[in-house]
Amino acid sequence: MKAMIFAAGLGTRLRPLTDNMPKALVPVAGKTMLERVILKLKDAGFHDITINIHHFGSQIIDFLRANQNFGVDIHISDERGELLDTGGGIKKARPLLESNEPFLIHNADILTDLDLNAFYHHHLESDADATLLTNHRKTSRYLLMNQDNRLCGWTNLSTGEVLPKELDYPSDHYQLQAFGCVHVFSPSIFCYMKDERWTGKFSIIPFYVDICPEARIQGFPIDSENWFDVGKPETLAKAEAYYASL
Repeated sequence: MKAMIFAAGLGTRLRPLTDNMPKALVPVAGKTMLERVILKLKDAGFHDITINIHHFGSQIIDFLRANQNFGVDIHISDERGELLDTGGGIKKARPLLESNEPFLIHNADILTDLDLNAFYHHHLESDADATLLTNHRKTSRYLLMNQDNRLCGWTNLSTGEVLPKELDYPSDHYQLQAFGCVHVFSPSIFCYMKDERWTGKFSIIPFYVDICPEARIQGFPIDSENWFDVGKPETLAKAEAYYASL
């Protein structure tokens, strides 16, 4: 099974920790966040992993080499020339990822006790083109899901922005779910990236929202208690305490 780890971020929320190292190599209870995600993927049966790099990317290459790639096949999608965001990063890495099977995508700064194998197989057993991990944490930006957990739109509660603009929202037809930054992507979706809007640098969420009337993009809601965005100091501290206690 194939997976991709987003490890190219600048880590601005974790400065000064990231002034001299990539965010993915910041330690969490004695292990870097990148190591924790790789080992979790490996334990779930993912042995072909693509990692994108940008900020201090050579440090990630050296770290992987020093640890013999943790016993899995690792490929580097090099974005040191231009940081492409999540959607652009997936599209650039397409030659390393595309096969007859879906692949899992996981942010390096997300730590969770989610059963990744069960999550992946839930997608395989459904008719969805993509499955997005979601939770009900408090944020300003939410995915809008219908009663069948199918993506219908997106909203920013702070600004009132709604996408697509013609969506009838606010409405009781939709539930608010926050994106958990883990998703399964079927190769069938690549055909939608042929549109010239989806070239270069772009985020994956506007792309998903744009294609959701045609493609089936589903949510997979979980309890957010043991879901950590360790890309910010306050949550990094909570994750440190949680993993140190295991």
